[in-house]
Amino acid sequence: MKELKAYTISFSGLKLGEHIYDFEIEKPFFEHFEYDEFNDVHVKLEVVLNKKTTMLEFSLNFSGTININCDLTNEPYDQPVKGSYDFVVKFGEDYNDENEDLLILPHGSHQVNIQQYVYESIVLAMPAKRVHPGVLDGSLKSDILKKLEELKPKESVKSDEDEIDPRWDNLKKLLTDKQE
Repeated sequence: MKELKAYTISFSGLKLGEHIYDFEIEKPFFEHFEYDEFNDVHVKLEVVLNKKTTMLEFSLNFSGTININCDLTNEPYDQPVKGSYDFVVKFGEDYNDENEDLLILPHGSHQVNIQQYVYESIVLAMPAKRVHPGVLDGSLKSDILKKLEELKPKESVKSDEDEIDPRWDNLKKLLTDKQE
């Protein structure tokens, strides 16, 4: 996959210490990854790079809203999203990204692309079940909700006829007699 230049951070020439980068994440960012579950995206991302003598520490902090469709009603709504992700970049012989919290770059590298970490952090911060807030508080009026309410199973009411069959009592006696 082609790297987005905006998410490539050059660390050569930076002084030791913290460096802060701000990004605005929009829908085209996710289209680059061919991810089409989001209708619209407005997320602010702050990247804190702490440069040390032998490694780089990255902290990604993001918050915003993502417009998605409800899993129950398919109605679009704005889902608030917030999260953070930390990872470390070290230097070695070969490129290695097998560990999710550690990226190893070859010696002599002067920049790192963080787009994959940003993408995964935001997608994983979304709830597994996406339910419109109007469904939860009952304020959403939708044809789908009406149909679901109609098709909902009826609650069975226990009556006196549903008492326990007396044959079970005889079986329970066998168990208690056996223990004594």
